[in-house]
Amino acid sequence: MTATAAQKTRITIRCPSCQAWNRIDAARVANGPKCGKCHNPLSLDHPVPLDDDTFSRTIAESEVPVLVDFYADWCGPCKMMAPFVDQLARERQGTALIAKLDTDHAQRTAAGFNIRGIPTTIIFKNGKEAVRRVGAVHKKDLELMLDGV
Repeated sequence: MTATAAQKTRITIRCPSCQAWNRIDAARVANGPKCGKCHNPLSLDHPVPLDDDTFSRTIAESEVPVLVDFYADWCGPCKMMAPFVDQLARERQGTALIAKLDTDHAQRTAAGFNIRGIPTTIIFKNGKEAVRRVGAVHKKDLELMLDGV
């Protein structure tokens, strides 16, 4: 992605403190964006938690690829994959949004995407599903998935 394209690219997330929606310039993510309403930091160096209320808008309005890790707290393979997802969030700030969705707490969204096994990783581009992978994968595989969209 060129510097010019990155400057025009936005990421949409909801503030975890005040629940206000924010559109963040992807090129400025490293500068530590803050919520436009409560001014608390909006950290994108870790996966953004999504739920039934935040999923659709975050996916639809984010102009960078969004990698969503569909997981559950009790899932062993999900726990094995979690450090890779965390690393990817730190490394891809501004070029991709890395998010997690707990399928036990967001059953409506999980059912809507026909999630039958976890972990499932889906990458969304322009609001649409672009790539899906079921099962635990290594960081390199996640990188290849992101690089392919």
